[in-house]
Amino acid sequence: MPTIATTGHRATAAAVTAALLVPTLAACGGDGDGGKGDADGGQKTELTVLAASSLTDVFTAAGKAYEKEHPGTKVKFSFAGSQELAAQVKQGAPADALVTADTKTMDGLKADTGAATVIAKNRLVIAAGEGNPKKIKGLKDLADSGLKVVLAAPEVPVGRYSKQVLDAQKLAVKPVSQEPNVRAVLSKVELGEADAGLVYKTDAATAPGKVDAVDIPDAQNAIASYPAATLEQSQHKSDAAAFVKWLSTPEAQKLLRDAGFQQP
Repeated sequence: MPTIATTGHRATAAAVTAALLVPTLAACGGDGDGGKGDADGGQKTELTVLAASSLTDVFTAAGKAYEKEHPGTKVKFSFAGSQELAAQVKQGAPADALVTADTKTMDGLKADTGAATVIAKNRLVIAAGEGNPKKIKGLKDLADSGLKVVLAAPEVPVGRYSKQVLDAQKLAVKPVSQEPNVRAVLSKVELGEADAGLVYKTDAATAPGKVDAVDIPDAQNAIASYPAATLEQSQHKSDAAAFVKWLSTPEAQKLLRDAGFQQP
């Protein structure tokens, strides 16, 4: 009988050990970078998308919409100036897709990306303080030496577009600072640290009651294009490609239009 009791004890212990191993093995499933979800509630595929700062609000909403349609995928965004994102890609940062605010930056990464697709366009406006206390009416007012103007740095897409429109009007504007991305420019105006700045129309729209947007005529403006592409270094290329393709669907395009972006 002692022998039988010992055998029963060993069988029970083995059963407990097996039960404990089941969730452990399930947690180890997938490819090591966040496995793909399945019908049994396994891990989700986590996509990391590098995106231009001006896409912060709309992509946050788009990510939630995509996850609802694709319950096996979680989308995580990293927002920064396009030039910063390009540097991250070249340094091999672990990411799956890239969306920049200009085609020039994306074209410089052809060896690191799949084919790019333009998903939206944008244009510049002058962001002035709430109520436009300086009575700014157009680009020429930015050349007033008594006005504190902030611009994005020239290596940033919005900074490059700003230089383009100012140069076309032969306007010499001396900014009080040059910022690393468009949101930093907007913040300076919101906080009253600058009287005006050149930002995208969609960014000015995110700060109602904090800044006034002064339109720039089409003939004096610049159009920004937003290309999206998968990254060659992605560990989830098919899932990344599905997300990039989804950005051109009617649902995603409606989110972009509602945020003020123009059609590609």
